[in-house]
Amino acid sequence: MRRRRTMAGLAFAVSIGLVAAMIAGTASAASDREAAHQNSLWLAKQLRADGTFENPNGGTLPDHGLMLDVLFAAYASGDGAVAEPIVDYLDDQGHATDYFTWDGLIPDSGFEAVITGGAAAKTLVAAQISGRDPRNFDGHDMIAETKAAIRRSGPDIGRVSDYSKNPEYADFVTNNANVFGQAIGVIGLAAAGENDQLAIDKLVTQQCSEGYFRIFFALVKTDETGDHVTPDGYKISSCDEGKATGVSPSDGDTTGLGLSAMLAAKRAGAQGLDAPIARAVSWLAGNQSASGGWGGGVGTEAPNTNSTGLVVQALADAGGSEALVDRGVAFLKSAQATAAADSGNSLSNDIGAIAYNPESYVAARGTGIAGVDTWIRAGAQASLGLSQVGFYALATGGGPEPTSSSTTTTTTSKTTTTTTPATRTETTTAAPNTTVPAPKPKATTPKATAPKAVTRQVPPPTKTQERPDTATPASKLGAYLADRLVGGDHVEVTENDQRYVDHDATADLVLALRALGEQPDAVDRATKFLLTPDAVEAYAHGAPYEQGEAAYAEPLAKLVVIAEFAQATDHVSRFRADLLKLRGDDGTFTDKGAYADANATVKRHSWAMLATAPDPGRSVEALLQRQCADGTFPEHLDADRCESGDVGATAAAVTALAARTHTDDVPPSGKPDGWSDERTSAFVRAVTALGTRSTSRGLVEGEAGQPDVALSAAVAATRQFAGLDASETARSLGELVLADGGLTKGAVAASDGRTDFPTSLAAAQGVAGRSWLTAAGSPLSPAVRLPLADVTADVRPQAVDRFTQPQLLLWGLGALGGLLLLGALLVLVLRRLINTKGVTP
Repeated sequence: MRRRRTMAGLAFAVSIGLVAAMIAGTASAASDREAAHQNSLWLAKQLRADGTFENPNGGTLPDHGLMLDVLFAAYASGDGAVAEPIVDYLDDQGHATDYFTWDGLIPDSGFEAVITGGAAAKTLVAAQISGRDPRNFDGHDMIAETKAAIRRSGPDIGRVSDYSKNPEYADFVTNNANVFGQAIGVIGLAAAGENDQLAIDKLVTQQCSEGYFRIFFALVKTDETGDHVTPDGYKISSCDEGKATGVSPSDGDTTGLGLSAMLAAKRAGAQGLDAPIARAVSWLAGNQSASGGWGGGVGTEAPNTNSTGLVVQALADAGGSEALVDRGVAFLKSAQATAAADSGNSLSNDIGAIAYNPESYVAARGTGIAGVDTWIRAGAQASLGLSQVGFYALATGGGPEPTSSSTTTTTTSKTTTTTTPATRTETTTAAPNTTVPAPKPKATTPKATAPKAVTRQVPPPTKTQERPDTATPASKLGAYLADRLVGGDHVEVTENDQRYVDHDATADLVLALRALGEQPDAVDRATKFLLTPDAVEAYAHGAPYEQGEAAYAEPLAKLVVIAEFAQATDHVSRFRADLLKLRGDDGTFTDKGAYADANATVKRHSWAMLATAPDPGRSVEALLQRQCADGTFPEHLDADRCESGDVGATAAAVTALAARTHTDDVPPSGKPDGWSDERTSAFVRAVTALGTRSTSRGLVEGEAGQPDVALSAAVAATRQFAGLDASETARSLGELVLADGGLTKGAVAASDGRTDFPTSLAAAQGVAGRSWLTAAGSPLSPAVRLPLADVTADVRPQAVDRFTQPQLLLWGLGALGGLLLLGALLVLVLRRLINTKGVTP
């Protein structure tokens, strides 16, 4: 990633009076309504018939936030008719409450009383733009709902907030509302003729003196007293107050939307906004790139069409910045597929689509769209810059006349058939504390990529590259995973109205593709992304949230392995040195920093062992001391003496115990040199315990009797690394790979055939039938191959039917001879369902 250059404010300064005069006029920069129209038609084709976008990232609720962004884009281009299925789904079919309340996440439990403020405001604006009654949208008065979300007292005064109408649930709700939702709330109330001065004032406090807006509200310690101060002495800071603690990074997306909000409030009669409007215009003028585009916030500093669309719309609405707007439009169009340029290449079926940046568009001309979700999100906001219709005008009915062809050239249309509501998945929400700063971005660094959806959902591609019917499960899964890379090099996730770079998922995806032996270009791009200074600082050291020295063991360990695969020697040395600083005298690893992970898990320890294999210290002994009575390992290192442990943790521990620095030497089938009897015994017992977990088809089953894909893959990869056969698991999981290359979280029927990204990511080693540690170029190799001739004749489990009477396998190791007592192997019913994340070491 590239850091945005600092603003040369004086060079681009303009007088407040001049900017105020610009605002009073009308922008004369040329819009391109036809380009926006083509994009709207392409966006509509990506919708499902019921007007929703599918979610492969867990859960079954659609991506409401993205749906509304597409709705905004369609109405701005005069193609509102193509967004009618979205409005129908939200209003007529009663699903808007799934978005702005918790009822969709935890149905029939009274959680419709829990309101997500930013989502309520966005729903209000959607009702206004689509011409529906904002006082009766899905049976709710969205104007009243938005006003009620604005806190009238306390530390969050003026903030469009997440809150509970029911006091009994108040302690469950963390106020994660941010400045993006604040701006949307100001726009919606301005369009309703009900400016709320508290909300406007709170929005303006989040603008720094340079003119930019930050995305997150943040707390600072204060000596002030009053209702606005928390019991422990914190207050919501202004943008300038947050600079000292590093919580006020600039955000291009939020600055664009903040400008739109101030313009809307001013047009609805608010006073005193000329100066902050002028500062925003000045900052945007000073931060346009040489290419004509704008970047977003932390993680999206490079110019992109997503951020540029919001900025161009706002500057066009403000007026007087025609040259800036024209250059922005040229940037947007340089990333759009057109009939003139692309009818004969791989984008011929995607005319109108807009890539995240021009480079992605150029690449797609030869290979087709990889990661259609990124194109949808980019296009939905880029199109606003092409249309150049301000939010206030859209919300007050001042949009363009409908495009005549909008209802005839799209494959999506509203039908008279009542659509069955999507199956809902119950989720859990952590208890909140509104006085605590933003959550630690250990695996996910905040990224201001719109649509700023409240949902945690990312829709899957509907068309990527052509895959022949003869493609192997591994190649199909590899293409599916590569398609999830935003901009071709990193994974993103939407959570709490924010887009985040998920560095941890990106690292796991790199190793998953290594295991599969697929998509080498994607592996190379994602590896380079992870090794950039900004990515390293965010992932392994908590930037920009950590103010002091910080380092996280598991991210550093994964970076060591990824850098070793890439033969980036300098990176390896630095990452490993930082990791070794976290290892204590007892061999355990402890994160450092205000947002350090306090969970001393076996998986984290195992990752650190893999990354420090050349210098293991006492880490092996620290792990051996935690083994449970049945040979498994517990989830946490600090667990008390255990009878039985965790399958996922055991798989990680076995891999860590068996790994050594890479050598071409064939692993021995006896006790390796340097291994103690204790380590040998622990290794054999753990592998044996894992073997009893699998059915005759090589799958681990959950409590409901359904295959647990993630655990099946983890166990198979571990056994393969230990020298045992994992082909049966590969065949069984390969049969579960769907046409788009992904796998479902549970049974296909129960999931309606919807693929799940985390499950698909975790499945890679199982589908490949091997661990990433045995992939080409691995920096590690197995130190041992089972069965051990001098310990056991055979440790392969005999497959038995899971419904037969279980028998107990008795293992015994003599003090001198290590003789094995043979018994009949059995399949134990998995004691509890394990929720694994990412790629098991």
